[in-house]
Amino acid sequence: MPRVVHIATRSSELALWQAGYVAERLRALEGDLDAELVEVSTAGDRDRQRALDRFRGTGVFTREVQEAVLDGRADLTVHSLKDLPTEPVEGLVLAAVPQRASMFDALVVSKGRELPAGLDSLPLGARVGTGSLRRQAQLLHVRPDLIVEPARGNVPTRVEKLDAGEFDAIVLAEAGLNRLGMTDRIALGLRPPVMYAAVGQGALGLECRADDPATRELLARLDDPATRAAVTAERALLAALRAGCHAPVGVWTRHEAGRLVLEAVVLSSDGRERLHVRTERPPAEAADLGGHAADELLARGAGRLVEMP
Repeated sequence: MPRVVHIATRSSELALWQAGYVAERLRALEGDLDAELVEVSTAGDRDRQRALDRFRGTGVFTREVQEAVLDGRADLTVHSLKDLPTEPVEGLVLAAVPQRASMFDALVVSKGRELPAGLDSLPLGARVGTGSLRRQAQLLHVRPDLIVEPARGNVPTRVEKLDAGEFDAIVLAEAGLNRLGMTDRIALGLRPPVMYAAVGQGALGLECRADDPATRELLARLDDPATRAAVTAERALLAALRAGCHAPVGVWTRHEAGRLVLEAVVLSSDGRERLHVRTERPPAEAADLGGHAADELLARGAGRLVEMP
């Protein structure tokens, strides 16, 4: 009889794709293994009106799925790593971080609209939808005339609102669009120095119980060392800044000539203030790299900028 592992997941299209992807990877590892999804509703799913930065505390999209693992309803959970708080949950371990997809953002415009050559191509006072304070701050830093409006809901819902005329453009993660087969909707890739990504963006985080060695060993086979080093640096940065997942903090991490390079920005919500740092170290020192970058930013006043309202 095949072993069955249960995967806790949110019920959004993207979360189900991600959990299904991990399920297929696990089945490929062991032919006598099967995986079943356990759908869980989170606070962020139930309340789609409030801006993400207005939720008190963290774990808006993770707490309930973690509880499903802790109470035994599931053996593991698959997170969008950018949603996973840096503070560990007792009893759980981040057992694997598979190879990362694109970490960058993308501008999406309504069907039939002329594709912009850059943010400068958007009309004066264009309405841009995003639920992210990080994206808002960076948009306003380069285009203070833009009208940035809240856009909540899953990826297809936000694209539908765009096509219905609620916005002139929206900003979404490239990885999510690609995973949902919506690559053709990408009008413009947003890259540094214009737009730095969220910590962990494009990466998946696989959590299981710390006292479950069989599942830990299984998931470890999906871990990608290069991605693990990059997100370790990013999450160490965020933790040292004492910033939440939805704070105006952006990163760009990459491996260059055997070194791990981390660039980070911290902005005021209106984009008027922007701090930037670039530092590098060997991948084995990823956590120290993130902490060092945070120390530099804090010394220049980042603490005031990341305070949540």
